[in-house]
Amino acid sequence: MDWSKLPDLAAVTLLAFAFAAVAKRSQASVSTLWLTGWMMIALHFAAFIFVPIPGTIGAFAGFLGVAALAWAGVLFMWASVPYRKKRSSLWMLAALLGTNSLYIAIILMDPTPFWALTFAAVLFGALPAGIALFYLRGDNHPLRWTLVALYVTLSMFLLAFQHRPENGLSLAINGVLFTVYIGCSLHFLYAYRQRTAGAFVTIAGFLAWAAVFAIAPCLGTVLPNLHLESEVWNLPKYVVAVGMILLLLEEQIEHNKYLALHDELTGLPNRRLFQDRLSSALERARRTGSHTALLLVDLDHFKQVNDTLGHHVGDQLLKRVGAVFTDRVRRSDTVARTGGDEFSVILDDPISRSDAERVGMSLIDMLNEPFEMSDRTLRIGASIGIALFPEDAADGEGLCIAADLRMYDFKHRPEYGGELARPPVSASPPRKEDEPRSQQAG
Repeated sequence: MDWSKLPDLAAVTLLAFAFAAVAKRSQASVSTLWLTGWMMIALHFAAFIFVPIPGTIGAFAGFLGVAALAWAGVLFMWASVPYRKKRSSLWMLAALLGTNSLYIAIILMDPTPFWALTFAAVLFGALPAGIALFYLRGDNHPLRWTLVALYVTLSMFLLAFQHRPENGLSLAINGVLFTVYIGCSLHFLYAYRQRTAGAFVTIAGFLAWAAVFAIAPCLGTVLPNLHLESEVWNLPKYVVAVGMILLLLEEQIEHNKYLALHDELTGLPNRRLFQDRLSSALERARRTGSHTALLLVDLDHFKQVNDTLGHHVGDQLLKRVGAVFTDRVRRSDTVARTGGDEFSVILDDPISRSDAERVGMSLIDMLNEPFEMSDRTLRIGASIGIALFPEDAADGEGLCIAADLRMYDFKHRPEYGGELARPPVSASPPRKEDEPRSQQAG
């Protein structure tokens, strides 16, 4: 048995445990696939410990050691495919895993059946190309054709070099692994185009990993007496592992930032982000001499829904309301959930009072329509308050107070009519028990 592989196995196993600890807390959907890939890398090192055993056990260990390395790369590639759950992608995954396994099994046979090797080399290009053409109308993604080009090129390389008497089989197996890991670098380059430390380290690590399978045979030919320790060739693996952990941590940080600024239930901006957006909108309006409108919308019968049907129905209702509002306004506008059943809408320039009132009344009309929830028809209704900068207030706090007062006035009307009346901001304050929320908070 080759115990020299034990330190590498221990190092990769520890990295896999560290990766699993980070992946457990990660929101990334690829973390499970990445972890499975690193388990394959650990299997690769474990299998090579048993290669020196003569007979079937050693032969199988040799196959498992090489195949696990290829399987890991294919999984890393597949994890970066945005359409990986589609049927065509699943067929492509099966084709790559199958052709890599078949070719590695044939090339490690003693003696090697060259007719079978030729057949397997042809499959490397034929199967991915056939799947891509069969699903051409449904899935025509650049990554798909990049993968097809890689494996067609590999197929031609194998047919040209695998039968060379001196080093053909060595070139062939290195060519297969080079294709797998150069494919990983290209897939990660597409999936992680943002300039972050994790993306750079991971892509560079995959490039170095692929380069190992090109440089090692060249050095063996040009400098046969040069001996490099296995740790040198294994270094790119550890670079990739560190890069992937950085990617997961970066994504977790971004997710935490998102949660700090967004409502977890609806995904809309929360009060903190709303205040920031309102300040920015008012600053733009001051600079350009234009208008900004603020709409405060309060659901009238939401508490009854929660009390009678349960919080799960209330949560679904809030999501529906948020989606209705988002679909109604422009992308440049902001819809935020600023309270339990309160939504705020910032209408950015160009906007006028009549425009804001038209949008506001359309939102009220939508909320007066029945909602189908949990096999029930719900009618919730809503009250609205509208304030315009700079006519109604000179800053964000004043604008919120003005809109809150108008919402209070709207809520106490027996029914709403055509144009929204504009009571003066300086109107006498309501009784304490009826006081608007913005003033109660103060």
